[in-house]
Amino acid sequence: MTVHQTDQDAVEPEILAERDYMATCRETLTRMRDEVNTMLATGAGEGDAVVDKYFNHALRQFRKQFAKELADLDGAPLFFGRLEFPPGEAYGNDTGKAREASSPTHPPDCDRVYIGRRGVREDDGEPMVIDWRAELSRAFYEASDQDPLGVRVRRRYGFDNDGVLTAFEDERIGEQVASDAGSGLLAAEIERPRKGPMRDIVATIQPEQMSLVRTALESTLCIQGAPGTGKTAVGLHRLAYLLYAERERLQKEGGVAVIGPNRSFLAYIRKVLPALGEVAVSQTTIDELTGPDLTVERTDEPRTARVKGDVRMSEVIRRHLWSRVRPLEETVEVKHQHRTWRLHPEELAEELDAALSRNIDYTAGRELLTQRLAHLVLRRMEQAGTSGTTTLPQLQRNKAIGRALRQMWPAADPARLVFDLLTDADQLARAADGVLSAEEQQDLLLERRPRSVKSMPWSSLDLALLDEAAALIERPARLGHIVVDEAQDLSPMQIRAIGRRVAISCTVLGDLAQATSPSAVQDWTDVLAHLDLPDGRVEELTRGYRVPAQIIDYAARLLPHIAPGLNGPASFRRVADSLHITRTAPEGTIEATLAACTAALAGEGSVGLIAADDDVPELHQALTRSGLPHTVLGTGEDDLDAERLALTPVTLAKGLEFDVVLVVEPARIAGAEQRGLQRLYVALTRAVSSLHVIHADRLPEALAPELAMNR
Repeated sequence: MTVHQTDQDAVEPEILAERDYMATCRETLTRMRDEVNTMLATGAGEGDAVVDKYFNHALRQFRKQFAKELADLDGAPLFFGRLEFPPGEAYGNDTGKAREASSPTHPPDCDRVYIGRRGVREDDGEPMVIDWRAELSRAFYEASDQDPLGVRVRRRYGFDNDGVLTAFEDERIGEQVASDAGSGLLAAEIERPRKGPMRDIVATIQPEQMSLVRTALESTLCIQGAPGTGKTAVGLHRLAYLLYAERERLQKEGGVAVIGPNRSFLAYIRKVLPALGEVAVSQTTIDELTGPDLTVERTDEPRTARVKGDVRMSEVIRRHLWSRVRPLEETVEVKHQHRTWRLHPEELAEELDAALSRNIDYTAGRELLTQRLAHLVLRRMEQAGTSGTTTLPQLQRNKAIGRALRQMWPAADPARLVFDLLTDADQLARAADGVLSAEEQQDLLLERRPRSVKSMPWSSLDLALLDEAAALIERPARLGHIVVDEAQDLSPMQIRAIGRRVAISCTVLGDLAQATSPSAVQDWTDVLAHLDLPDGRVEELTRGYRVPAQIIDYAARLLPHIAPGLNGPASFRRVADSLHITRTAPEGTIEATLAACTAALAGEGSVGLIAADDDVPELHQALTRSGLPHTVLGTGEDDLDAERLALTPVTLAKGLEFDVVLVVEPARIAGAEQRGLQRLYVALTRAVSSLHVIHADRLPEALAPELAMNR
């Protein structure tokens, strides 16, 4: 049964009752937040400022975090579903009680549980809304006729674009009522037009998605998913779930992070976790992770990219670093308190071997060798009875010991190490002997040697090499859980950089058909191996919920050419008139594109205009001349809230979604790079409602010319 508001003067009593309850919940949430802010302002519950200094600090930090988590949701509904259980059965043996029915149209003969984005409680602690991540909420997603999980009725709500409750739909569980219609409100929520960044899917998560979301923290998941299957949403919602279920443990292990391919993508997903109550999540790109103080200024040629991304580079870098450590062939004279203590070459070699045998990182090894050399002198002084008040730290600061250390175990700089490998053929040959072929070594070397490390134009893959060197010198801090999105484009060396930061587990998301990097890993089991998490599970999402069937079927014509082993998803949706292909004269492409943009903006939702990177400046000028407001992604101002129309270079389109997508000149996208067909597949699968392909050049052969007509 579905009930909709008909007009403002004849609102269903049940809808009015639910709106009133929503308002009460929002008032309670506001009161909860105000109480926390008051405690912060007054210092309520804090101890003596001196004696309890650390306790007070921890309490304030907890309250600040809690206040952020209680922030309003910018008009988003506080609950999206409701469950009805037999009286007294909702909470089992728990002390809390479910809200009794108070609707004017139903007697209080059941327990009702409201499911929302975060928990809301009355002053006495009784729940008004249950967090979607709570165990009780599983029934909302998983209850079925075959396994009702105690549920009598599952209710879904419908809302307008302002978050006002306008409809509800009741599904009676366990009555085995045959229906092919499915949930109308569920479909409507999936299809609802959007503007700006990605929103959460907490109201529409499907059972197969929820089983992945609720996977235990100890498990690493690698999720292969075709466009529209919800893999990004699953990864973000899993992170929100883990923070709910294992917050203390994750904080103890360093926290969590989301790693995306670029800033445009992170801007697109930035609102999902805060909407779910999680605000303390680091979001970064792979380049920011591996080169936080550097800027990518160069793109490697495919041959070079394949070598730089290869896992064998880890051995080359390891050899190059440790080749700097060598014994001294001369005696070291340590002068201290008017005496000279001599350390002979064989003694120095013995101490060096002892430090190397510990198999620790480079910096720790330097410190250990310093201690051993100082201790060797101190033992001599003690044997001679002249140690007096001399301490080990004093000897470690001795100039002669410091000079010997610099000769035996010199300090290392990651940038200098990689710079030398990429610019000095002799040093590279020594480090890569037996690891890389002569041709591969030649591919690595820059044609022109920069004057210095500071003037070096780094590539994205260079940053992964820098990170490898830096990790050998000193191990990086780790995080409890990391979500990696669009992982299909990462090289083995980039994956290693992520893996050494994982303390417990990882969620890896991607689609092998969308891999555009020459150095990309070709198999998810290899990704898990490079993460050093070989026991992780590879899961596949095969049912598409976002991209209409007509669009995904058209794009899937490319799959035999780009990913022969993969099948396209079985789409949940068919949208009439969702695919248009327009051929123009060469001089008419810009005009046709502007007309299509104008038509798209006359409707609802977001619009993505996707083109080859080299074509973006001309399109930007044309849009500006025509007075069409738009955002240009990749310009440092990736505010998807600013304008409905986003001019998107195809290299930044991965992971994004728009209600309407316009793809200009597919052949130019396909011909711009070695994996251009993969890039085109990405562009064609960004649409949630409709796709319009505009071209003057001949379409790629895989896209059958006979389809070049309006549909």
